[in-house]
Amino acid sequence: MALYYVNKRAQDNGDHEVHKSGCSFMPNEENRKYLGSFNDCFEAVREAKKLYPQSNGCYYCSKECHTT
Repeated sequence: MALYYVNKRAQDNGDHEVHKSGCSFMPNEENRKYLGSFNDCFEAVREAKKLYPQSNGCYYCSKECHTT
């Protein structure tokens, strides 16, 4: 299991990116919300969508959950 966070600030396209702990592109502490510990990024993105319906996996740390 891994710890996941969602960026509180949307990207230019409106997406709130979901990051795995340790990601090089993790937002600053004040700009991220802890989602919890999950088996995979699909679970984490599902959780993030409860807060931000337009959520997406980070291209770098959650690539399998990233959509364009």
